[in-house]
Amino acid sequence: MSFASVWDSESRIILFDGLCNLCTAAMEFVYRRDHQARFKFAWVQSEVGNTIVERCGLPTDKNETIVYIEKGVPYLKSTAVLKVVRLLRFPWPVLMVGFVIPRPIRDWVYDRIARNRYRIFGRKQQCMVPPGDLLERFL
Repeated sequence: MSFASVWDSESRIILFDGLCNLCTAAMEFVYRRDHQARFKFAWVQSEVGNTIVERCGLPTDKNETIVYIEKGVPYLKSTAVLKVVRLLRFPWPVLMVGFVIPRPIRDWVYDRIARNRYRIFGRKQQCMVPPGDLLERFL
């Protein structure tokens, strides 16, 4: 799948830090609950990931936010997380009540976790190698 077709299609892409234990666990969490295979995944460290980051106007040397692309529209930080959980099976869409919290407050909490994620959750030496059918969902 080319980058242009990913950006302009009906795709739903979650871009995450492949070195972060928390980010990898979150990606696996979504994958296990995405029974309709709606989401595709990419590491920010990959060529596709780097291109997406640049296209969103984010710095390529810092991986401090999740990027979620839905139908060509990028979402970042807490908004990205809430947009993703709304498409998972019950009870996870209930977390969408988080939208009642003003975005600056949600993103402030998100930023605190993102800045400390390696220290709290650890860091991998290299991006995980996706097993089996999960590999088919990676860009």
